[in-house]
Amino acid sequence: MTMAIFKSGNPALNEKTFQQSVVVNQSDVMTERGTLNKFFLLFLLVMGTASVTWNAFNQGKDVTSWLWIGVIGGLITAIVLMFKPMWAGFLAPVYALFEGAFIGGISAIYNFAFKGAETGTTGGIVMQAVGLTFAVVIAMFALYRFRVIKATEKFKSVIITATIGIAVFYLLALVLRMFGIDMPLIHSSGTLGIIFSLVVVGIAALNLILDFDRIEQGAAMGAPKYMEWYGAFGLLVTIVWLYLEILRLLAKLNSRN
Repeated sequence: MTMAIFKSGNPALNEKTFQQSVVVNQSDVMTERGTLNKFFLLFLLVMGTASVTWNAFNQGKDVTSWLWIGVIGGLITAIVLMFKPMWAGFLAPVYALFEGAFIGGISAIYNFAFKGAETGTTGGIVMQAVGLTFAVVIAMFALYRFRVIKATEKFKSVIITATIGIAVFYLLALVLRMFGIDMPLIHSSGTLGIIFSLVVVGIAALNLILDFDRIEQGAAMGAPKYMEWYGAFGLLVTIVWLYLEILRLLAKLNSRN
């Protein structure tokens, strides 16, 4: 069979992984529907652990350690998955549980800061961020499905380059923060800070086009069934990134009021 060449800005959905996983003349192969079903299962797991840390914070508990467990556990799991995609059926749900713990805690902190300590209810920028994230995902899927935005090689190259640039910038900011130096673009609610967040949100959203293309092409190539879990995991990585960037953007906008 002819093997398509395509790329994704998401390191979890890279070209090499899918090409090495092609199955020829095998009925039990990856499908788009199967990937979507597994993504919804991962999403439910995220919501499950997110509710735990959310409620813990609103009950006055210190969730800092939970956040670190979620971040470190999720990072380690993601790295292992990138090298061992055949373990995705087990590790993708583990990643979702770790990520949910972090998402719930960080969302509760934002909700407390911008909604008000006296209510502790959902609303404010958290619900706005959730709504906007879903809206962007649906919009990008429609734009991809109807080929309004096509995942051409030039498009992929631009988005991949921009994504790598953002990753390097965040890494540099993390190193500088260890020495007491903050990068104003990341946290500033000034005009440049908001423009920066808008650009990052845009790049995260466009990464969805690359992810949708990778899943579609993986199914067309006849990748093995476990790649459904891997594709769902990769899509979850992008959507979590998009949500966090939208949440940060809304926090900056609210800080100006």
